[in-house]
Amino acid sequence: MTVIKKIFDFYLDASIHVSLGIFSLAHVTALTLNINVPKELYFFIFFGSIACYNFVKFGVEAEKYFLVTNTYQKNIQFFSLGCLLVAGYQLLFLSERVFFGLLILAAITGLYALPVLPKHKNFRSLSGLKILIVAAVWAGTTVILPVLSELGAITWNVKVETVQRFLFVLILLVPFEIRDLKYDSLVLKTLPQRVGVKGAKNIGYGWIVLFYAATFLKTDFNIQHIVVKTLLSLFLVIVVYNTKKDQGKYFSSFWVEAIPLLWWLMFVISLKLTI
Repeated sequence: MTVIKKIFDFYLDASIHVSLGIFSLAHVTALTLNINVPKELYFFIFFGSIACYNFVKFGVEAEKYFLVTNTYQKNIQFFSLGCLLVAGYQLLFLSERVFFGLLILAAITGLYALPVLPKHKNFRSLSGLKILIVAAVWAGTTVILPVLSELGAITWNVKVETVQRFLFVLILLVPFEIRDLKYDSLVLKTLPQRVGVKGAKNIGYGWIVLFYAATFLKTDFNIQHIVVKTLLSLFLVIVVYNTKKDQGKYFSSFWVEAIPLLWWLMFVISLKLTI
């Protein structure tokens, strides 16, 4: 049992779980917009997300990242390096449009993680910006990049999908913001620090309403999309409602981060039922 727990914890700590979520959201975009995304982009998104997330988590200070003494973190570091090499190889097969989009997302991620501001600060440390940057990068990675790989144009439906994805990630971040309330510096001025736990949850409910309502703004929505978004929105309400400051170890890191996989699974099942 101990071995299984160690493997499971590595699965979470090495960002494999969250990267599967990002991968699944990219596939949701392909299914929703009915586009064919090249497998190389899927591979890049999955392996690149692992490398990127682990750098942000463990390498906010470059000196600490490259001079790791902890064996467990070293294992994650070597694993991340392998994933980075795989992701780098996939770049050779991506279009110029996608590559340009990646440069923009990489720049935003760099500003988020690296100390480029005075007094060795990064954009992550600026009050209120943290969740907006994360949501923007997720939306760009899981919607804009797949679209650029196939369509090359940002249509109305793509814009709506991007806004929905941005809101979806903001909703998912609410449990994490509440969980980290006792650890975050007051300088960050996170959402629950500003409005309290109850206020943060109420804002989360508001984002869920906007997320669901945006479904009806698309020009080609159908009953299948409505059913999936309805079930997903209800599930999001339940998750936000059950979020508290003192959470179980895996509430956010596993269950909340599994919601993108749930969305993908519901979409795939709905497609099977309509065939």
